[in-house]
Amino acid sequence: MTKKTFKPIDTTGVKTYSIKGRTSKVSADDLASLPKKGGTVSEFFDSLPNILGAETLKNVIDAIVLAHKNGHTVAIGMGAHVIKTGMSPIIIDLMERGVINSVSMNGAGIVHDFELAFAGFTSEDVDSVIGEGEFGMAEETGRMLNEAIKAGASNDIGLGRAVGNMINGDAPEGLPEDYDAEFKNKHLSILAAGARLDIPVTVHVALGTDIPHVHSSMDGAATGKCTEIDFRTVTSVVASLKDGVFVNIGSAVIMPEIFIKALTLARNLGHDVKNITAVNMDFIQHYRPVTNIVKRPTLGSGKGYTLTGHHEIMVPLLYAGIIENL
Repeated sequence: MTKKTFKPIDTTGVKTYSIKGRTSKVSADDLASLPKKGGTVSEFFDSLPNILGAETLKNVIDAIVLAHKNGHTVAIGMGAHVIKTGMSPIIIDLMERGVINSVSMNGAGIVHDFELAFAGFTSEDVDSVIGEGEFGMAEETGRMLNEAIKAGASNDIGLGRAVGNMINGDAPEGLPEDYDAEFKNKHLSILAAGARLDIPVTVHVALGTDIPHVHSSMDGAATGKCTEIDFRTVTSVVASLKDGVFVNIGSAVIMPEIFIKALTLARNLGHDVKNITAVNMDFIQHYRPVTNIVKRPTLGSGKGYTLTGHHEIMVPLLYAGIIENL
């Protein structure tokens, strides 16, 4: 067998070109400037570089503000972690300003939303109770949420509205007569804000995934009916998204799957849902959100963006930029 030998290649004759005519991705004009001590929020955003994530953040802010000013739909999908990281006041304020026209969440979202409104705290220490089989066994959380859902099903009300009404003290018929809960922190409830403002807050449940499902008061038929009503409601929202914006925050599976099904149903029924700005915000970019939120819905028209970072940092930044540009 012949042994191959290699010598350093001779670079004589390499072809070059002038950098002055080259296409480049970064210019001096794109670089960050130094923010001023005591400067305004607008000055801070102006100081950000027009590169990668900072440029994407600015583009998303511009898209939301433009859609709002032109009367187009801005809808939010979210995981429960958004509530656990303290973002409810921001979501509620944007709802009250009319910027957010719809909110959708997974089943865990109602747990944390309810507990904040009812008790003023949430997110139990699972590690300390899982060994005794006590995880998720908070009596009020299981009983009251399931009671609201069953009453909602009896009155053909979606799951989000049924719980929101309960938190607002405007519970549907069928709730027990001894119901006298006082929600001292209902101003922190996205569900209550939706009911109060008549803004859809839809809840999309996978049976068996949330702590109310392990309680004896759980009614699978009622839960299924209410969440099915909410799916049809969010499909109506998605049907209105032409030239609008959909932002998914922190839902890796449920909302991306709900969104893509709602979108295809809306288009199947003849709704012209094109030119969507679709955004996925999360601290890790997963397959389903990138595929079912950012890429597939914007094929042929629209724009898709990904923003990566912690909710407790990225959502306030997004909010600040929106407020400054309204």
